[in-house]
Amino acid sequence: VQLQASGGGLVQAGGSLRLSCASSGDTFSGHVVGWFRQAPGKEREFVAGIRWNSRITSYEDSVKGRFTISRDSAKNTVDLQMNSLKPEDTAVYYCAADRNVISSTIRDSRAYDYWGQGTLVTVSS
Repeated sequence: VQLQASGGGLVQAGGSLRLSCASSGDTFSGHVVGWFRQAPGKEREFVAGIRWNSRITSYEDSVKGRFTISRDSAKNTVDLQMNSLKPEDTAVYYCAADRNVISSTIRDSRAYDYWGQGTLVTVSS
């Protein structure tokens, strides 16, 4: 599975962005797809994840109610709609996928074998 993340950019606080994670070479069927982010000087952290087949989702507490993860089976993408963005959301956002992620490890970046290249999101105050 080769992943490509896109959609990052510069936005003012309160604005919105939509990130997209596309897979080439394989479908997302049977995978868990997660979005992680890494701010300068900080560790990579879980943002949101979705189990492709069941559409069950999981969110990090600070983004609940603001971010929505969804799948598009026609495009074979997993999107992250980010609303009400805050300066603390500034980071490089990565998508990741793996077939073997279980509920207890969905927030653990070590559970994912496949990663996209990252897309930068900058939120100005």
